[in-house]
Amino acid sequence: HYKPGLVGGHCISVDPYYLAYKAEELGYHPAVLLSGRRVNDQMGRFVGAKVIKLMIKKGFTIKNSNILLLGLTFKENCPDIRNSKIVDIYNELLSYGANVNIYDPLAVKDDVKAEFNINLIDNFKDIDYDVVIFAVAHNQFLSEEYQNLITDSRIIFDLKGMFNSPYVDYRL
Repeated sequence: HYKPGLVGGHCISVDPYYLAYKAEELGYHPAVLLSGRRVNDQMGRFVGAKVIKLMIKKGFTIKNSNILLLGLTFKENCPDIRNSKIVDIYNELLSYGANVNIYDPLAVKDDVKAEFNINLIDNFKDIDYDVVIFAVAHNQFLSEEYQNLITDSRIIFDLKGMFNSPYVDYRL
């Protein structure tokens, strides 16, 4: 069963390079394989740009806006952060001057700091966010506590197709 989103981990983001290397050694140019890799590598910037464009369209100020990314792990309900593509969204949004926080109850804070030099927040309730991005489909994000973030006063991005709400502005 396939779901939308950014692909991290090793299967898609690392292993194809080994396959491509071996194919080229044998005289084949794996164009489709490498093309898929390029698309996945650009998804973070694509999503970040979509967020910024929608903010502009809806009259939000970009500089110093407050954006919440929910989830950092590369897979739902799992603490593994290897090759997380959520970091690409984070960096893209920071480059526009937004204040970006990441909350992930499953990721190990010390691992995230060591791997990406990002400090996960402990609590997402202290700030009024302009944008909320549901980036990883952790089961607990389906609870009322998180669904209360989905309002018409903020921009909501659902990158995993988790919600069927009229207030969701964008789904992958």
